[in-house]
Amino acid sequence: MVVATEQPTHIEFFFDPICPYAYQTSLWIRDVREQLGFSINWRFFSLEEMNRTGDSKHPWEREIAYGWSQMRVSAWLRRQSMDWCDRHYDVCGKALHIEGRRPYDRTVAMQLLSEADLPTNAWDDALADPTTHDDVRRDHDDAVNIHAGFGVPIIIIPGARAVFGPVVVPVPPADKALELWDMTVAYSKFPGLFEIKTPKTNNDLQVIGNIFKPYLEARQWPTIMNPAP
Repeated sequence: MVVATEQPTHIEFFFDPICPYAYQTSLWIRDVREQLGFSINWRFFSLEEMNRTGDSKHPWEREIAYGWSQMRVSAWLRRQSMDWCDRHYDVCGKALHIEGRRPYDRTVAMQLLSEADLPTNAWDDALADPTTHDDVRRDHDDAVNIHAGFGVPIIIIPGARAVFGPVVVPVPPADKALELWDMTVAYSKFPGLFEIKTPKTNNDLQVIGNIFKPYLEARQWPTIMNPAP
């Protein structure tokens, strides 16, 4: 497959740092970015809010929330530099989804900021600033109200429709990464096409489970799967 000649100069990528599927897709899109040279505007989406049940608190009502608090720190960093936000998601994602560490724990969070050469005051300053709630909530509301988002990853290519996904596990090698990108661009521009989905066999689920093992062992919340619209 030949990569399309017309490539965007930038895309938007909505993520929640606690989503293992979004993390896998983020590894793929970083590879594509490296090869094609576009920039990524990282934006936020809250699975905790989307999957909130009954009278449980909104994530912005809790002192510490699993993904929401991490995104508040990313939002504080994003105000200074999109690259800082990029590096924060990268290091937090690796910690949770590969190393089985808990980046929403303050001690771990401080270690990760240091490892990514980011200001270690970001955690405390972001959580002390109530307006970081507004940044995360604004992105989440845009994803839901403008792009009809129900989960992540969501990719926005200028001039095209929002794409949920691609959901790809494991991450494809570099040459296949560009093939998948070509398919994603084509999908986003094809009118009336809303879903292509591959059923997961037992073997597929075993492969995914093995890749997600660090995340599954580290997380402290149950999986909630609301049906997609």
